[in-house]
This record gives sequence, structure tokens and C-alpha cells, in this order.
Amino acid sequence: MSEIRMSPATRVARRLLSLPDSVFWRLGGRRRTTRDGRVLNSRIQVLLALGERTGRARLRMDVAAARANLKQVSRIGMPIITSVHVVDWRIPGPGGELPIRVYRRFGAAATPPAIVYLHGGGWVTGDLDSHEGTCRLLASVTGCVVVAVDYRLAPEHPFPAAVEDAVAAYVWVHRHAGELSIEPGRVGVMGDSAGGNLSAVLAIEARGLSVPPPVAQGLIYPAVELEQLRFPSHQSVGSGFGLDRAAIEWFRSQYVPSPEDRRSPRVSPLLAADLSGLAPALVVTAGFDPLRDEGKAYADALTAAGVSVRYRCYDDMIHGFFGMGILPGGMAIASEICQAMGELMHAGR
Repeated sequence: MSEIRMSPATRVARRLLSLPDSVFWRLGGRRRTTRDGRVLNSRIQVLLALGERTGRARLRMDVAAARANLKQVSRIGMPIITSVHVVDWRIPGPGGELPIRVYRRFGAAATPPAIVYLHGGGWVTGDLDSHEGTCRLLASVTGCVVVAVDYRLAPEHPFPAAVEDAVAAYVWVHRHAGELSIEPGRVGVMGDSAGGNLSAVLAIEARGLSVPPPVAQGLIYPAVELEQLRFPSHQSVGSGFGLDRAAIEWFRSQYVPSPEDRRSPRVSPLLAADLSGLAPALVVTAGFDPLRDEGKAYADALTAAGVSVRYRCYDDMIHGFFGMGILPGGMAIASEICQAMGELMHAGR
């Protein structure tokens, strides 16, 4: 069996994106796009330019359309690692049955650590299928059992539903270590974008739970300040690079309609009064992402509080690149991030 499976659309996209730079500059314009001293990846520049020409560059501010768009994009974005065993579960949750999906690499250790993975999608879109490729890669690279959580989405279930589901899943994983064949007490949290937000919140919330706190937190371009959206990158790269400020404001209004709630550390972990004693963190940002500066600010705040932090900005990338395995070098970048998370998970064993 091949270790990597690609859909026909993924295979075609990878071939097109592997064409020489000279072809891409003819398609996307010969002038390189720069912001804040950074130079945008040439393939991404062309994809954004083509999106502008076809009218698909901007998110439609409609829940059903946004969800359908992510489903379509996710089917193409990541090749599928086949050397991973995948099982669906349904566990008790605050709002009823909570779907989870468990990934285990073939040949992994008998009782490896576990990573609770919380998907991105603005708290409005995304599910177990949208991040299937990412979670398979994470399990394959780290050797950890990955437990993906299909938390409730806004606007049907606004804050704090997603936080409550994340906490419930995290506690359940700890209490069912035997059933999952994972190392007792060794569970980490990880997520991208909105899932990065939930992971940061969960790492803080875990200090008051009856189970051990996370051994590591992986925050991939996390949203950590939803009150004012005040950081400079919201302006400098807040338009024209996939995720824009208008979309962020729309997602925020769906998830946290109350301005009062946006000041809560359960929504904006950067506003937490005390970040000391939290799990070692991997914080990843993208140079052309409006969330770039707040992610860096959170990494700095964790460091100032005495938390061990690994920070990396992929300067030529945009929001969502962790799921862009079709880009030349995209799987290598995603694997590098997974490897860093794996090192945190296995540290000190």
C-alpha cells in the first residue's frame, strides 16, 4: 500500500504548482508582493491572483457557503497518509454525543502520548473531515495518538459551547487512557486558527481540572485577542491574502456576539491575568496573516510568564498554510511543524 494517497484534484493541483517560476510570474504578474519586509510565496501569489480574477478570493459571509467552501478546499489541500489507523468514536459531551476521530500510526509505541486536536475554521466551519489530512500527518510524524474533536459550531452554538466541548474531550481522553492505549497522564493539545484559540484556552482552563494539565500546547496561527483586533498586521496584511479583517470580524460576530464576552480570557487568552505554569508551547505564525502579530505577542507573553516557547514565523506564507500540502515544500513545512510538536510531546520521557 502506498503511504500517500492523493485525489485526482490534489494530484493535478500539485503538478500545476510544480511548474517553473517563469510560468507562475506570467500568470500572477512579474512584480513580487511584499509587506512588512516580507516577500510572498510565488505560488500563493498566483493562487490569490487567480482567485481575484475568478471572484473566489473573498469569503462569502454566509454560514452554509463558508462551510461548503472549506469542505471543497480541504479535499484538495492535503495528500492523505495511509499508514495510519483511523477510528471514529462518540463520547459524552455537554451538548449530547460528541464525535471524535482517533488516529494511530501503524507501528507506533504500545502506549504513546496523545494529542487532542482542535480544528480551525473560525468556530463556524470545519469538522473531522476538513482536517483529516492534517491529523493523519500529525499522527504519522509524531508517533502520538491524535484525537480530533468535532466540537459544536457557531452560530448555532456560540461561545462557550466550543470551549466546553474541548474541555470535555480533553478530560475524557485522560480518563480513558486504557481504552485508547495511550500513556496515562501524557496528553497535549494542538489546533490551528480557531482551534489554536481553543487550544490556548484549554491549556489555561486545565489548571482547574481534575486531570493532569497538558504536557505541550501547539498553537498554529492562533486567534488570541478577539476584543479589539488591535495588532498592526490586521491592517498591513488585513486584505488580499485569503483571510481578511472583514472575515475575522464576521467569524467573531458568529462565535462571540457579545462584546462583553470578547474580553474574557476564555475567548481572548492573551488577556489572561496569569499565564505562568502553562505547558511548553509551540507557536507558529505566517508572515501574510492578519493574526501574525497577536500570535507573536502571545508567544512573548508566555515567555515573559516563564513558559518555554518555540516560536516560528513562516514569513512567505498565508493563513491556512498548515493545510496546504499541495504547495511545493508544503508537506515538508507541515511535517516540520508536526516534528516540533512531537519533540515537545516526547520531551523528558
